[in-house]
Amino acid sequence: MDGGLHQWVLVVVSLMILVRTESFFVDITYVQSAVAKGAVCLDGSPPAYHFDKGFGAGINNWLIHIEGGGWCNNATTCLARKSTRLGSSKQMAKQVAFSGIFSNKPKFNPDFYNWNRIKVRYCDGASFTGDVEAVNPATGLYYRGARVFVAIVEDLLAKGMSHAQNAVLSGCSAGGLTSILHCDKFKSLVPASAKVKCFADAGYFINTKDVSGAQHIEQFYNDVVTTHGSAKNLPQSCTSKMKPGLCFFPQNMVQGIQTPLFLVNAAYDSWQIKNILAPGVADPHGLWHNCKTDINKCSTSQLQVMQDFRTAFLGALSGAQNSATKGYYINSCYAHCQTEMQETWLRDDAPVLNGKNIAKAVGDWYYDRSPFQKIDCPYPCDKTCHNRVFE
Repeated sequence: MDGGLHQWVLVVVSLMILVRTESFFVDITYVQSAVAKGAVCLDGSPPAYHFDKGFGAGINNWLIHIEGGGWCNNATTCLARKSTRLGSSKQMAKQVAFSGIFSNKPKFNPDFYNWNRIKVRYCDGASFTGDVEAVNPATGLYYRGARVFVAIVEDLLAKGMSHAQNAVLSGCSAGGLTSILHCDKFKSLVPASAKVKCFADAGYFINTKDVSGAQHIEQFYNDVVTTHGSAKNLPQSCTSKMKPGLCFFPQNMVQGIQTPLFLVNAAYDSWQIKNILAPGVADPHGLWHNCKTDINKCSTSQLQVMQDFRTAFLGALSGAQNSATKGYYINSCYAHCQTEMQETWLRDDAPVLNGKNIAKAVGDWYYDRSPFQKIDCPYPCDKTCHNRVFE
């Protein structure tokens, strides 16, 4: 074996050992009872989740974490998801790796390792807000996300969550948005005696113009809400004041959330940079392609546009500021979803803000050890970031 190949094999083996040390696989559970309630994925299949049971002192503590995966805004885009894992439980992997906030080892997840940890699979395309009774025979699409959310919580209540002492609703990306939109709903469904808080990772999507000056994301969200019939399932504190599509943006409804809420977000969220600030429709010549792939390849002018995006993001965060029940950890990384991976949740080289990694900040906030409301200095000042590089 030549030297280069030998070195490559050693790297691969080392990575495999590291992954096996930091993660483990959990089987899928299908909620068959939900089908009779019409609580189904886009294709009519039953919803699903992965459940690793709590133990010891955590046996009555529950962490329900919602998977991410964007949204579909019309019959065409929803049909495109219908035969994938984002629209059908038939297409989902039978096992998923648990690490980061899902870890069952105190070394990697000191505050939640022995809780009941559930990863809810995402298959409705509207952050579990839709509920349309009619099913179009031409498409066979079911817009039933709101029913799915309730059916999954009810299934977990029957499996022990009815005795919950502590409960957290969390999520990543579109799942992070779910945890914001459904925060108060979740609290109303679990035992009144339980300590309940919500936590959103990369779920704070903002309403801002793209690089062409268009309100691309505002129109997109409006179409999502219209297609899925989401209006009746969005916070009434917001829909009573503005168009339902605008209530899909956390900045317009976060002030009305009564249940304690914590936000983890990158100020230069890579998904938002790629899809809200510089989506393909606003960049027909691909001038932003290299920059979106790797922040180190951004030009000076592109970095300035991204700094302006950060300013807009911090402005949109104002509804969560100056609130004793809300916390936030806003770092200056080019990242998206930082809690499901060990390297960004808790490790020796994990991102740090104000002397704390994400796991420590979230744990301190949940257990009322200390509040956390911190915003990082602008890019590129934070040298602890794990900036995403896309292939």
